[in-house]
Amino acid sequence: MSSPNPALAIVFPGQGSQAVGMMSAWSDEPVIREAFAEASEALGYDLWALVEHGPAETLDQTDRTQPAILTASVALWRLWQERGGAWPAALAGHSLGEYSALVAAGALSLPDAVELVADRGRFMQEAVPAGEGGMAAVLGLEDDQVATLCTEAGQGEVVQPVNYNAPGQVVIAGSRAAVDRAAEAAKAAGAKRVMPLPVSAPSHCSLMRDAAERLSERLEAVSLDVPRVPVLHNVDVATSDDPTEIRRRLVEQLANPVRWTETVQRMAQDGVETLIECGPGKVLTGLTRRIDRNLQGKALGDPGAFDEAIAAFPAQA
Repeated sequence: MSSPNPALAIVFPGQGSQAVGMMSAWSDEPVIREAFAEASEALGYDLWALVEHGPAETLDQTDRTQPAILTASVALWRLWQERGGAWPAALAGHSLGEYSALVAAGALSLPDAVELVADRGRFMQEAVPAGEGGMAAVLGLEDDQVATLCTEAGQGEVVQPVNYNAPGQVVIAGSRAAVDRAAEAAKAAGAKRVMPLPVSAPSHCSLMRDAAERLSERLEAVSLDVPRVPVLHNVDVATSDDPTEIRRRLVEQLANPVRWTETVQRMAQDGVETLIECGPGKVLTGLTRRIDRNLQGKALGDPGAFDEAIAAFPAQA
């Protein structure tokens, strides 16, 4: 491991960044294909075929989406290392991406991680049957406004802010009817946009408590090592080198909000100047610009951008 670049952090995307064909540009890269072969062996099905050819309805199932995004992210991380990319000062991931970050940090193996997140996705789906939960992104309101609207719209059902993604961008989740009421209230309060999200489970709200309990039991069977690079956790915007503590934070994460705005701000306060998004899509890169205009955001999702990032951030002796 080379010396970390103190101005660099690498971040990993979560669910929603998947798309059929998202790794097509990398199909001739042995290190990419090897990562997918490793994940496929652990999962018992051909993950590369699913990612490349779909169908989209299957790829979008939570228990398939999560291993797919994690493997794509870890595969690009391995290519980053193979090509001589710099080691970052910190790692972080958005929701599911926290597991990708832990694999990148050497705390979790890829086979264990894909099996774990497949089960995590299944636990989430079984906690709230498809069609009963919902999520929506609220744009243009303050965080506390959204929290108040959720409280008022609940009417005995669950609806809560669950992703603090950027200033003026909060995702809410809960029972579908309550989410719909909160969405209408947000529009009436002056939200610029309210977008229902195409997800099959309402992540990070209290409806996930049963799933979190099952995840806690499942995590006890997984080997976790001390991260070689600090990983900022979603639930408390802090790092840990204690595997028991890391397990606890992963459990809490499932039924508590993702504090992404604070995570990015913390990295900036610690001297990070550039966040590289390692995985499919550019969701986190867009959020970086909204959170702190002084931060540079770069995405590795296509070969041209990857080569530019490698040139800008070579490994340090």
